Amino acid sequence: MSSDIRPTIVLVHGAWADASNWSGVIGRLHDDGYTVRAIPNPLRSLPGDAASVRAFLQTLPGPVVLVGHSYGGAVITNAATGLPNIEALVYVNAFALDEGETALQAASADSALSNPDPTQVFDFVPAGPPTPTTDLYLKRSTVLTWFATGLNAEDQEMVYATQRPGAFGGLADTSGAPAWKTIPSWYLIGTGDKIIPPDVQRAMAKRAGSTVTEFDEGHLGLISDPKTTTQVIERAAGS
Repeated sequence: MSSDIRPTIVLVHGAWADASNWSGVIGRLHDDGYTVRAIPNPLRSLPGDAASVRAFLQTLPGPVVLVGHSYGGAVITNAATGLPNIEALVYVNAFALDEGETALQAASADSALSNPDPTQVFDFVPAGPPTPTTDLYLKRSTVLTWFATGLNAEDQEMVYATQRPGAFGGLADTSGAPAWKTIPSWYLIGTGDKIIPPDVQRAMAKRAGSTVTEFDEGHLGLISDPKTTTQVIERAAGS
């Protein structure tokens, strides 16, 4: 297949992350002849983040495969609705929300994020009870014990040091009409995910009618196993 008829792959990162999380995936996609764009996710509010991604998608000629990790899945679910150039959605340990759901609700009580005392999970900036604009940073203990499992100690410390905060409002905002109702989707489920438990992911994937692959990785499986992540994206692109 010549590269000029292949879809552009657009990668959307989640909270406490940036586009560099996709580095291992980007290199493999490039090697296989794909055009890739790993774009910034503002992490301010779900409607605003989705609007930012949607505006970018509307500038791209030709077909697109849209990929989201973690909270980025909630963003692509809203950003792609009604766009004719989106051929496939790919969820990587991600939120495939339905209308009216929030990421915090969907994560379930089994998620490490659902601790009844959020001060044990997050650092609030500014300090104090959170408002929609409060930045949530993951505590070092949260990163090492729950968020970055499957990475070596050096990479875990890098994740903690470089994390981009997510605004509380983004995780608590309700989702709009989901793109997966009209666009085919693929779902990569990490069976060791402590942030979005695998049973939660399986339920979302089933509801969306996704083609499912599971791998023995934690929440940052896109970093610890970029090979499998790339394979799932390329299956969606080849469909």
